[in-house]
Order: sequence, then structure tokens, then C-alpha cells
Amino acid sequence: MFIFIYGQDTYRMKGKLSEIIEEYKKSRKSGLSLKFIDCQKTGIGSFGDFQNDSSQFSMFKEKKLIVVTDPFSDIDFKEKFLKNKENFTKLDDLVVFYQEGEVRKNDSLFKFLEKNALCQNFNLLEGQKLKKWVSDEFEKSGARFGEDAADELCFRVGSDLWRMANEIKKITAFGLGKEIKREDVAVLVRPKIESDIFKTIDAVANGEKQTALQFIRKHIEKGDSPVYLFSMVNYQFRNLLVIKDFVEKRKTYDAILKASGLHPFVVKKGYYLSYKFTLSGLKKIYQRIFQIDLEIKTGRIEPEAALEMLIAEI
Repeated sequence: MFIFIYGQDTYRMKGKLSEIIEEYKKSRKSGLSLKFIDCQKTGIGSFGDFQNDSSQFSMFKEKKLIVVTDPFSDIDFKEKFLKNKENFTKLDDLVVFYQEGEVRKNDSLFKFLEKNALCQNFNLLEGQKLKKWVSDEFEKSGARFGEDAADELCFRVGSDLWRMANEIKKITAFGLGKEIKREDVAVLVRPKIESDIFKTIDAVANGEKQTALQFIRKHIEKGDSPVYLFSMVNYQFRNLLVIKDFVEKRKTYDAILKASGLHPFVVKKGYYLSYKFTLSGLKKIYQRIFQIDLEIKTGRIEPEAALEMLIAEI
């Protein structure tokens, strides 16, 4: 049996994987039939390890649980697995394929798993779904909170549930039994602009310019500097151009991570986002950013107007 867990919300993904492992351990106390294969770390030997683990006889006569992480990053694993897929579909063991980040739907391994596995896609929570998750977590912590506090927290943190969980713990400790209000969240939690800039660029790439403008305007309304926001847009497009250049040269994700020197978070976000742009298109955008930046510095245009003009032109 195959289970396929994938998506960008790594917090809920990790929780789901832990849930599967704990459920497996309840009825299989030995723990010797639990196997982990990390395709990024194992490299060219990933498939060999998988084949050995899946064909190995268990002396305890129990089903094995094999967790394969990051299979889409290993071309060798994908090719050999799909070549022998008929044999693996007959396995009586439980195999969990775990892939963080976006997965291209036209990938041959994705198509196979879509048809032959129990699939769960963990998209980033937004809007009412994110607010409900936050509200549920507040209730679990025993904190009293106003609806406006949850709204403010969602705006300031966004879809990063790792950070969100930590912020909720911090706010709950601060509350000490009193009702948590919007102003409390505003004092305790700093907005994470970088994440919203990625969402802004993603919206632009999807032709959703009004959505992109809304992200920018919300930050400006909250008092964030338009100059800083423009510098962040500049920074992310520069990184995107670097990543896209490596992608065009058919470099692997690992190779890009090592050669670019960029933070893994930036590479992970930029790698998938880069497929929404052409290299020539990114070069034109970056050239335009350079021109607008010069106009801001020479006082020919206000930073806020420059931001809106840039988004409108892309």
C-alpha cells in the first residue's frame, strides 16, 4: 500500500507523518520493520536501499513501514522505481512517499502515485481556513482571545504554521488568563514581510495583479516602509533570476542550493516559482526594477507609487 504526502505546509505534513508512524508503532512494538530512506542524503543509492528494504524478509512476520522522503529530487530513484513499479505494487508493506514543496503534475512519478496511492496534498492555509486553525490552537492552549486578535495574527504571520505555533505559545504565556486582544498581538508579533513578498510575486506570475497590490497595500497601511518593501521585491527577483539561470542549465535542486549560497527557504520557494517565468522575462523585470530604483533614489518618483507601477507593468 502506498501513501503520498506532499505540499508546502510542512508543519501539518510532519504532523501527518508522525501520526502514521505512531499508529504503526502501536501494533508493532519491535520497531525493527520501520525503515527511512532520505533520497537527498542517500543520493544514487536511494533505490538500492528501497529495493533491499522492500524485499527483505521480516523475522517478526510483520508488515514493514518504509518512509521515502524527497523522492522527486532523485532522478535515478524515480526512473528505477517506475521501471519496476509492477513488482512494488504487489508489496504487502506500507510505503509512505513524503515530498515537501510543490510537485509538478506532469511528473511521471506523480502520475503513478496519483493513481496508485492514498494522496494528501497539504496546501498552505489561507483566509478562513488559516483563521480556524489559529482559533483551534488558541482554544487548545486554554487562552481566551478576541476574533480581531486571530485576524491580526493571521496577517502578521501568514501561512507559516511553524512560526504561528510558536507565536501562539508566546502570546498565551503573555496572556496569563486575560483575554488577548488585537493590540496585544500587534505589540508581541512582528510582521513577516518576506513570506508576503513571495506571495506577491506568485500572484503577479499568475496574472493576479490586484491580489499582489492588496498584499503591498496591507503592509503600507500597517506602517511598513515602501522603500523597504521595494527593496524586498528587488531582492527576491534577483534571487529568482539566479535560480532560474541554474534551472535553465538543468542543475538539480541540491546543486542550486550549494552553488547559489542562498538560504534553503529562498531556494525552495524560488525553485518552483521560477517555472512560472522565462529567463528572458525575469531579465526584463530585473532591468525595469533597476530603472525604477534609480528613479526613487533621484526623487523622480515616490516609493509607494513606484511599487504599484512595477506590479502593474510586470
